[in-house]
Amino acid sequence: MSETQLTGADVILKALADQGVEVIFGYPGGAVLPLYDALFKQNRIRHILVRHEQAAVHMAEGYARSTGKVGVVLVTSGPGATNAVTGLTDALMDSVPVVCLTGQVPTFLIGNDAFQEADTTGITRQCTKHNYLVKEPEALARTIHEAFIVAANGRPGPVVIDLPKDVLMAKAPYVPASRVKHRSYKPQIKGNLQAIEQAVEMMGKAERPVFYVGGGVVNSGPNACQLLTSFVRTTGFPITSTLMGLGAYPASDQQFLGMVGMHGTYESNMTMHDCDLMICVGARFDDRVTGKLDAFAPHSRKIHIDIDPSSINKNVAVDLAIVGDVAHVLEDMTRVWKARQMRPPQKALAKWWGTIDGWRGRNCLAYRTTDTIIKPQQAIQRLYEHTKDRDTYITTEVGQHQMWAAQFYKFEQPNRWMTSGGLGTMGYGFPSALGVQVAHPDSLVIDIAGEASFLMNLQELGTAAQYNLPVKIFILNNQYMGMVRQWQELLHGSRYSESYSDALPDFTKLADAFGWVGMVVDKPADLDDAIREMIAVDRPVLMDVHVDQSENCYPMIPSGAPHNEMLLGPEDAGTSVSDHGMVLV
Repeated sequence: MSETQLTGADVILKALADQGVEVIFGYPGGAVLPLYDALFKQNRIRHILVRHEQAAVHMAEGYARSTGKVGVVLVTSGPGATNAVTGLTDALMDSVPVVCLTGQVPTFLIGNDAFQEADTTGITRQCTKHNYLVKEPEALARTIHEAFIVAANGRPGPVVIDLPKDVLMAKAPYVPASRVKHRSYKPQIKGNLQAIEQAVEMMGKAERPVFYVGGGVVNSGPNACQLLTSFVRTTGFPITSTLMGLGAYPASDQQFLGMVGMHGTYESNMTMHDCDLMICVGARFDDRVTGKLDAFAPHSRKIHIDIDPSSINKNVAVDLAIVGDVAHVLEDMTRVWKARQMRPPQKALAKWWGTIDGWRGRNCLAYRTTDTIIKPQQAIQRLYEHTKDRDTYITTEVGQHQMWAAQFYKFEQPNRWMTSGGLGTMGYGFPSALGVQVAHPDSLVIDIAGEASFLMNLQELGTAAQYNLPVKIFILNNQYMGMVRQWQELLHGSRYSESYSDALPDFTKLADAFGWVGMVVDKPADLDDAIREMIAVDRPVLMDVHVDQSENCYPMIPSGAPHNEMLLGPEDAGTSVSDHGMVLV
């Protein structure tokens, strides 16, 4: 078959293969049947049949975030596309490169309220980096290639391509990826050298500096993380990370202070509050990090390095902005620092570290254990100890367990931590873990879950069974929507309105129904053996860990409070709401 005789569906698959795509996560329907027919006739690209389109996008996110590649999704028109919206918004908020192909009714029916028609480009305009409606077969190949350029370059993000059925069935020419350059999208990669030199000068004079790094470092690639690690060690400065940036810098390093923000460590938040120079690398000054804006780092000058110019001065005004890919900027900063033989004021820096070590001495992550009930922190600590020396990838759902995982699971390298940060999507972790397992079939993949979040996408138990994906789901089961319960306790007089689940399934029977291995553990003495058994089983495992229902996640910066007003434990939680300026968001 010559190139001029290809159908639109064949052109799409050829373009995807040209882009190096190995797997698609999808769910068929009438509008995309031509594409599924073309998939049936080839064996170059693998298809994973999901049970829900939201889960398809989360799987593509897990695949993308653990590999650095673009994740690909295929869904049908109407409800297929609208079901994908949550995943697309999640990918947009967390800068995950995804290309989502959506079916559409034939072009001559668009606007007629045809069966399973939806204005997909209109609906997804606000939750994608860019979207396309392809009305001419001649534009198919170029559009696919452009979508990959947009999704993967600059600040990564999701791209939707809406595909009318008649375009998929029409004859179309093929244009190879090598011949397609985006005509207008050209993100700035190299940072301004003069600004970089100015940043180095500011760093050389700082007495209380701190690096504040985010997911942009991870997105930039392993080289960016290596450059960051080397540069931070060269400077001798402390470093902290956002939730999304965990793994960009080795957690075991003495200069690492842990996560910053609402449930960050005491030493990390106090360092951010009292610093005189903040070097923000690939982070966006999210509200969960800044707390009360007018009290955020009040004595600090701020340098912001980011590839996305729209993030600069959006939430926090900075003194110096450097737009560029953080890997290139860090490489130049290192070169300038060494060329100028920079050394910050050593006595001042030593004094600063002394202060930080005093904050560390508070041991803010300490918790009390008992012989009768498993503490959630304890469960994650034991999981970490049993998996830290293995080839392990961790995903999470959203809630208390997510924050405990961020606090107690230590990441030494990037791309091993997949969680929903910006959107906070319950139901993210399990399908994301499946996407990670598809990408890394021989690795240990664990979803640290809450029972409420897991129930959001439990239907994907069938996907794991069908494709023999041996993921492990590690449920911290407290029978509550834990973070909701915690806020109700602290802000609403312990009125637990609709946050308790009194009709949970027997998770071991649920596992068995889908051909999984089900386990339950409710005694601290049995925890280690259960974790060892879970790891040893070469099948998907659903482990139901019964934990203390009343445990709250500390430290906690009350919403609307500054960094230096943290609740460190139950004794602080008795303080009145007004004392900490708590506000609902």
